Formats: sequence, C-alpha cells, structure tokens
Amino acid sequence: MADDEAVTKPNPYSSSESPDIESTNSSVDASPPCASQTGCARRDFIMMPPEEKLRHFEGRAQNHEENQEFDACIQDLVRCVALTRLVYGEGHLKLAQVHVRLAKAYFQFKGWGLQAKEHLALARELLPFCSSISSCEVEKLEALLCLLSVHLTQGGSALLTANLEEAESSFLEAEQVLEELHQLGDINQEEKIKTELEICNGLFRVYKRQNRPEEALHQCEKSLHFLKDCGKPEKMCSVYRDMAAIEQDKGHLDQAIEHLTKAHAIAVSHSPEEVEGAQISHSLALIFSAATEPHHNDSAGQYFEQSLCAYKKSVGPQDPAFLAVQDDFCRFLLFSGQQERCVEIQKASLPSKRSTFGELSAEVAETLQLIGSVEMTEGRMKQAHRTMTKCLEILSLLYGHQHKKTKATQKAVDMLARAPEVVAERHQRKGRRKTKPQTSSVVPSSGDDGNSMSDS
Repeated sequence: MADDEAVTKPNPYSSSESPDIESTNSSVDASPPCASQTGCARRDFIMMPPEEKLRHFEGRAQNHEENQEFDACIQDLVRCVALTRLVYGEGHLKLAQVHVRLAKAYFQFKGWGLQAKEHLALARELLPFCSSISSCEVEKLEALLCLLSVHLTQGGSALLTANLEEAESSFLEAEQVLEELHQLGDINQEEKIKTELEICNGLFRVYKRQNRPEEALHQCEKSLHFLKDCGKPEKMCSVYRDMAAIEQDKGHLDQAIEHLTKAHAIAVSHSPEEVEGAQISHSLALIFSAATEPHHNDSAGQYFEQSLCAYKKSVGPQDPAFLAVQDDFCRFLLFSGQQERCVEIQKASLPSKRSTFGELSAEVAETLQLIGSVEMTEGRMKQAHRTMTKCLEILSLLYGHQHKKTKATQKAVDMLARAPEVVAERHQRKGRRKTKPQTSSVVPSSGDDGNSMSDS
C-alpha cells in the first residue's frame, strides 16, 4: 500500500487535438495499419458492418494494452465509444461500460484525471437508465459491476486531481456496491478481496493526505487482514512500511520499529537480495540512529551494513540508491564519533560519485565538503583548505557566487586561508617560484654560429 502521491499530468494534446469522442467520430472507419495491405482490403474494411468493426477495435485495444502501447490503446477505445453508440444506441449498458473502460485507460495509462472524470460522469448518467429498463438479472449484475468500476476509477481520479473529499466519497460508495454484490453472491471471494484491497489502499492515501493518521492506520490493518486471508504475505511489506511511516510521523518510534521489523522479516524471507529488503534495512537504520537510547547505535550500524550489502548485490556500488545509503551511514558514523572511518568511506566513494553524477555535481561537492569539515575539525588545516577550495570551485560553477552554499563555503575557505600553516605553505610556494633558476636559450653570436669558415 505505497502512498505514491500522484500529480495530474499535463495533457499533451490541445483542446482541438484531444483524442476524444467528438474529435474522432470521423475516424471510426480507420483501417488497420498494415504496410502490405492492398487497396481492396482497405475498401473491404471500410464496408465492414459496425458490429464487426467494434469487435475489431475492442480486440486491437486489448492487444495494445498488453503490449503497453497505451496511446494506440486509447485511440482504439475512443473509436469503440463511437461505434458502441452507433451499434447499441444512447441508452445501452454497453455504452456505459465502454465509457468506463476509456476512463480507466486515461487514468491508469496517462494519469489524466480530468479526462477520466468526464467519461465517468457520462457512464453514471447512463447507469440508472440501463438498470430501469433491464429485466435481465445478468444485465443488472453487469450494471452493478460497472458502477463499482465507476466508483473505483473516480476515487483514483479524484486523488490525482487532489479532490480528497470526492475521493473518499467514491471509495466509500465502492465499498457499499461491493457489499451488495457480495450479498447477492455475484462476486467470488478472490475478486472481492482484490477490490477490498484497492478500496483500502485508496482510503489510506486519502486519510494520510488529510492528516487523519488513526483512520489511515485502520485501513492498513484491514489490508493486512485481507492479505492474510488470501495467502499473500509478501505483499504485506508495503503495508507495514506505511504503518511505520505514520507512527514515525506521530513520534512513536517503538511502534515504527515494530512495523518495520515485521516488514524486514517478510522481505528477507521471500527475497533476501531484492531492493525492498535493502530499503527496509535503510529505514530501520535511520530510525535507530534517530533514537536517543545509546544501545540503538549498534542496531543502526548493523542495519546500515545490511542495507549497503543488499544494495551492492542487487544494483551495484555505483547506483544512486547505494551511494545515498552510504552517505547516510557516513553521517551516522560522524555523529557517533567515528570520523576516520567516515572520511575513509567518503574518499573511497568519490570515484563512483564522479562516474555516476559527474565531476561538477552536487553529490561530489557535498562529499568534498564533508571531508573538508572533518579535516578542519581534526586540525589538518592545509588539507582542509585544499579540499574546501575544490568544493568551492564546483559550487561556484553549479550555483554561482551569490548562492548561500557558495557563500558559506567561501567563508570557510577564507577562514582556512588565514591559518598559520596555510599562510606558511603559501609563502613557501612563492619562495620556491622566486628562487627557481631562470632558463634562457643560448643564442650563438654571428661570428660563432657554427657555420663560419676559417681563413686558410
């Protein structure tokens, strides 16, 4: 149940180019693209009855979805909307269903919450009419399932557009429809649990963003219950991590550690060398290092080492995630009085950081700054001056001379420049330059240029 806070993505189409019903009614006869297709085959496709074209585009949209060709999938679903209206008429359940399918595609594949909501609104207008005219139990069941999909998609779309009240209302309505389907016996247990988990995840995200931690935790507990019922303990990791994050925000470090420890045990038992285990070890290390009890330092160090080891095996020592954990570990070493080991690790990491982020990068500058700070604390002023000067050069190029980071580093360099040993070294360099023997080319005189001939 990861809280992947989504933001509404911009629509790359202008209002006149948006691939929607009104702008593509004329394209329902679009023939399937094929370089070797003959003109006769194209004419045959154009003359194909609407029912066959609808089946063709439904199948092709499914193929595009499976192949992750999402733009092409949406274009074919738009054609399906127009063809469904043509084949079944305005008030048919199938038109509501295809509107929902298109809305889900906009939401899931493109993150376009507003476009999704437009089609969901059209589907909702159709559903009461469909239910009232239907005398078939199967169609009533399909209408309920369609309504359930409307609420779920509308909840997700409302989260995308930051309409949290609408999102909560939609997920709660989805819960009611699901219960109605369950009482009618028209939904199997596996599908019910899958939908319950989707609702819990949606409500968790709503309550977390609304700063309602107790209700968010309740949704996590419900998710754990459903995951245990369906025998998928490996999926419980993310739920425990969400619970730990909430407890940590509340200042309940012991509860956060308890949840993360459970997540860590599951991750290690199911995939000991995967990234998730490394992430959880990193989170545990940070929590233990933030705790005030001295005995937690040992646990923090152990989890940092575990995280680095797992990241090294899974993604390698030059991966940004590995290097980020390494930096956190070094800060922990610094605060726990292990300066020498901290500097040793930071110096060893410089080649990897230069390779991964570039010579002129914030990561390299921060590493040099940390090394220089430790050198200055230990009284090695000459070395600190060299290190901080390199850092200053990078910061000046990255941010300019007026940036606060550049100014702070410049201040440190100026202070170090006044240290007696740095001043003495500078004088020594000047003296060496003055006493360095001057080299000049020897030009032979005109009378002795090596080419003159003696008189004989």
